[in-house]
Amino acid sequence: MAAERRRILVRGVVQGVGFRPFVYRTAVEQGLSGSVRNLGDAGVEIFIEGSTAQVDAFVRELRENPPTLAVIDAVDIVAAEPVGSTAFEILSSLEGGSGGGSLPPDVATCDACVEEILANSRFHGYWATSCTDCGPRFTVIESLPYDRPRTSMVDFPMCEACRAEYTDPLDRRYHAQTTACEACGPSLTFDGAPERAIERAAQALREGEIVAIKGIGGTHIACDATDQEVVSKLRRRVGRPGQPYAIMGALEILERVATLDPAEAETLVGVQRPIVVLRARPGALAPAVAPGLHTVGAMLPYTGLHHLLFAELAVPLVMTSANLPGRPMLIDNDEITTQLDGIADHSLLHDRRIVARCDDSVRRRVGGTMVFLRRSRGYVPEPIRASLDVPVLALGPETDVTFAIGADGAITLSQHIGSVDDLETETFLESAIEHLYRITHAPDPVSIACDLHPSFVTTRLARGLAERHGADVVPVQHHVAHLCSVMGEHAVDAAVGVILDGYGYGWDGGAWGGEILVGADRTISRVGHLLPVRLPGGDQAARHPLRMAAAFLHATGVATPEIAKGLLERGMTRGEADVICSQIERGLNAPWTTSAGRFLDAVAAWLGICLERTYEGEPAMRLEAAAARGSVLPVDPRLIEQDGSCVVDTGQLFCELALLAKIHPVEDVAATAQHALGIGAGKMACSAARSAGIRTIAFSGGVAYNDAIATSLRRHIEEHGLDFITNEKVPCGDGGVSFGQAVYASRRMRLLEADRPDAAAEG
Repeated sequence: MAAERRRILVRGVVQGVGFRPFVYRTAVEQGLSGSVRNLGDAGVEIFIEGSTAQVDAFVRELRENPPTLAVIDAVDIVAAEPVGSTAFEILSSLEGGSGGGSLPPDVATCDACVEEILANSRFHGYWATSCTDCGPRFTVIESLPYDRPRTSMVDFPMCEACRAEYTDPLDRRYHAQTTACEACGPSLTFDGAPERAIERAAQALREGEIVAIKGIGGTHIACDATDQEVVSKLRRRVGRPGQPYAIMGALEILERVATLDPAEAETLVGVQRPIVVLRARPGALAPAVAPGLHTVGAMLPYTGLHHLLFAELAVPLVMTSANLPGRPMLIDNDEITTQLDGIADHSLLHDRRIVARCDDSVRRRVGGTMVFLRRSRGYVPEPIRASLDVPVLALGPETDVTFAIGADGAITLSQHIGSVDDLETETFLESAIEHLYRITHAPDPVSIACDLHPSFVTTRLARGLAERHGADVVPVQHHVAHLCSVMGEHAVDAAVGVILDGYGYGWDGGAWGGEILVGADRTISRVGHLLPVRLPGGDQAARHPLRMAAAFLHATGVATPEIAKGLLERGMTRGEADVICSQIERGLNAPWTTSAGRFLDAVAAWLGICLERTYEGEPAMRLEAAAARGSVLPVDPRLIEQDGSCVVDTGQLFCELALLAKIHPVEDVAATAQHALGIGAGKMACSAARSAGIRTIAFSGGVAYNDAIATSLRRHIEEHGLDFITNEKVPCGDGGVSFGQAVYASRRMRLLEADRPDAAAEG
């Protein structure tokens, strides 16, 4: 029977996932000869030679049963001249390639490796073993192709036993680039000493002490999550009075402290091991873990180190990132011990270099959909398919920043960067851009997208990078980017956007935040918004939300003495109340805002739920927690017309809520406020959809994380026969803005606004 030879190029996540040994085993089983090797762009090149039946069976197995972590985007097959080969080989990787590949993210230590770590094997008690199905990738790789010399594992030459497994195509550790054992791999120390490191760390945690634990993409600060005294001590030391902490524990531990529905449980146990926001069981955790909230972020152990630690512990641990708020996580051992001096009592460190910082991902079930609050470890750098016209780099806004690289029909979203408002984080951003370009081999950008805000660090950086690459700078309005992020995810060309958010620089220079946008025919127009009210003191109004309560009351004509009386009753001094009322009346340092976030903040403050914001989103999050215990009262939000736009009269709504608060429980008023905001936005969106002849309504922005608002909005839209979509692959908040910017800039969309004669030319 005549032999056939084929060249097969496989593109996708096919490197670092055991793809070559899978190809080798499949070819040998089918009796084929040939070769397989990695290309420098992370694609895999295969030559196979054999009968037609053998070749067909091989290709079928390749498409239908690839390795667990592999994601095949394309299989290109061309005929080649038979060479009479008699064996199948795994060849050395090439530096080059033709584009189109991608590297898998870091994933949790697999069950087989965990069993070896905990059972009687040569890996017993060793924290850093892995195989081709698990372990770090993105956080250890310097450049492609993904081979050990191009990772931080180059510092740890393999022993004979590891080398034998690494070179055996039939072993699950064949070419597992991070494979190691106690004889040759990275080592742990507790307070600088290697002896009984994990045992001593566990003992310290049991005794109510705080331990810094270096992981695969950064460092956590850990303590007993059931010990109120130690959690409160940690808060005092890090200066975070209210920001909720995530916890970690074995599944049986987490089920004791929180409730899980099937979707949450499935996400929790997935190979990505994200933090999942769950409903906390009352009294199961120290109150200081998540003050004032009804939820807790929880994750399972995802490294051998974690599994060994919890083999010694029966309680959940606080696992919070070791960094100052908004700053990059600590990854260098000397910096960890120096900067955490006085915060952590002890340190559990290892000597493997972290090449790329990567925070934990965070997910939550909202409005019936599992969404991302933060997309990072476990998901980055997996590409997201999107329709693009030109290569683009998008830099995001200024807080909760990610950046995005778009090319070849996909967008690669970066890990969580943080707030880019200081030199340290800006440096991290620039180095992360270089690293992601290095491992994706993406072409240089034709366009560089950034936020419309002229003063953001990312806007300035975009101009500098554009000059370096000879690219165009494309400023993208913040809420337009949110809309484009949903449209790009779902591959829709027309949608009405409900964008409920805290702040975004409007194309009129205003402080936007509650917007109805229409996207169609590659144009975006603003057709509705929440009632504009004053923002007294600018940023101070976000930190002290009683200021916003005064603004909403003033917007409906409530007399100044009555407003001042309400402020005084809620703890504000006479002098502060007079200044704020004067600012609002005169418009001094009090720009207009349509922010949905500020409306929720104002309600939270007026109800006495949260008078001062100590972290981003705190008033609205505490309002949601209170509302979870309440029932919705009958309130119908009013729509009005203002300057040609449809507007939700949030001023009147706020006054109605204030009256209800005099006779109804705080929890019921909180629930009513959320429901009314969702219904009001839904009314505007449905009206806009009918006018534009569009059936799809997209929901995004920071407020889209609120389960009650998302549920109310979704029900209203679906009851009116329209389709509801929201972000599922990227965050609804600012972490997804860069994705939307990339969609906008690459597809050459443009803004339309009736009073902006230059708008049609923009983009």
